[in-house]
Amino acid sequence: MADHPHIALFHRTLAAFSAGDMDALAEFFHPDVVWHIGGRNPLAGDHRGREATFAFFGREFELTGGTYRPRLHDVLANDEHMVGLLHVTASREAKTLDMDYALVLHVMDGLITEGWVMTTDPPAYDEFWS
Repeated sequence: MADHPHIALFHRTLAAFSAGDMDALAEFFHPDVVWHIGGRNPLAGDHRGREATFAFFGREFELTGGTYRPRLHDVLANDEHMVGLLHVTASREAKTLDMDYALVLHVMDGLITEGWVMTTDPPAYDEFWS
């Protein structure tokens, strides 16, 4: 069975994100994307629009001094969604982030329209970003 085309889209998106290439990343995100970050930390909330979402991404890199690193375990995809299973590491202010995430992305017409970040340890996630 051939891979779903959204699996390739996820790989291209993750590569652009990891490289900090916002121009390439913009090709994969709808202008009205909504990015959901749960928790009780300064980065939590709904980031509406590509500009706000990319500002959030930039803040992750800024706060971690560029140490934020997602590593892909697996991707699942169908015609409407992609789910990436990731392990993320980062450091900031003598704190370390070292945990698994599930990244759920809604896709329409080949563009990411909505994303949800779900962590395996929400309290530790909040503590890292607080």
